[in-house]
Amino acid sequence: MRVLAALSGGVDSAVAAARAVDAGHDVVGVHMALARERAELRNGSRGCCSIEDAGDARRAADVLGIPYYVWDLSERFEDTVVADFLSEYEAGRTPNPCVRCNEHIKFRALLDRATALGFDAVCTGHYARVVTVDADGGPTRELHRAADLAKDQSYVLAVMGPERLARAVFPLGDVVSKAEVRAEAAARGLSVSAKPDSYDICFVADGDTQGFLRARLGSRPGDVVDVDGVVVGSHDGAYAYTVGQRRGLGLGRPAADGRPRYVVDVRPATNTVVVGAEELLEVRRVVGDRAVWFVDPPTRWTTCELQVRAHGSPVAARVRALPDDGMEVEVTGRLRGVAPGQSAVVYVGTRVVGQATVTGTGR
Repeated sequence: MRVLAALSGGVDSAVAAARAVDAGHDVVGVHMALARERAELRNGSRGCCSIEDAGDARRAADVLGIPYYVWDLSERFEDTVVADFLSEYEAGRTPNPCVRCNEHIKFRALLDRATALGFDAVCTGHYARVVTVDADGGPTRELHRAADLAKDQSYVLAVMGPERLARAVFPLGDVVSKAEVRAEAAARGLSVSAKPDSYDICFVADGDTQGFLRARLGSRPGDVVDVDGVVVGSHDGAYAYTVGQRRGLGLGRPAADGRPRYVVDVRPATNTVVVGAEELLEVRRVVGDRAVWFVDPPTRWTTCELQVRAHGSPVAARVRALPDDGMEVEVTGRLRGVAPGQSAVVYVGTRVVGQATVTGTGR
């Protein structure tokens, strides 16, 4: 099988590519240049797509003895992932840029280009498992959680859908720990074996999301109000707040009962941030759109678990499909602080069965 290995410059993608080579595939390495100012974007373990990362990816390819290329996808990344990030926050929603990157870049732009060039699949260093089972229509590929639940990335991969899953390879899905990957990299002579993991939002290299939003969207002063509409503070832009947020509110007037207050609503139309008690964050119903299903869309309530954050804990729930690519989830466990724009992923056991973008919640 001809496999295009996405080499980020990190240890995970390097070991994944090595395992693809060991499996007997014809492997070619490619580094995606996603940042317009690549030389400025790495700060320790923050950021990615720097000149350093491209060099590390090239050295990994040299050790593995595979061809290596750099593809400039920075314009596509800016026009989709970054633009979506800004527009979603501006509209009072809370996006997950990793989900959008997987949707628009890694498993659309990259995979489509790979297919056009005659590759059978794309290999990445994501932590997730693909399980092939026999079904009435023939073998079916299922997306499951990784063996190492602490590193599991099935949540951000759920947006890819079954058709793109059919052309994806995740060699690290069965590893039991990141330490195993680093040890394997060292044994293979890969210089990235001790390289720090990147974290936070890759294009916000200093970790200051509010500063990034302010620089792109400008200052937009407004009021912070309580649920009765009483002004209790001010802000420099409602776009910088998200439902469930407690820190950084800068409230000038404490609550009458002395309890902490949280963001319970963001209203871009009036540039207002609403704060209230923690119990107001309780969620019993989640509705989403742009649903992606790995099973036949369930028209009746189906028992499942719901996860709404990349590293969040799943909660007991039941799900059903709605018309026009909608999804409705009734939460039977405890869930708080869900914001429009987040990705809602539903599981049955370890298997991903569906994903949607949250449009609303109910108590």
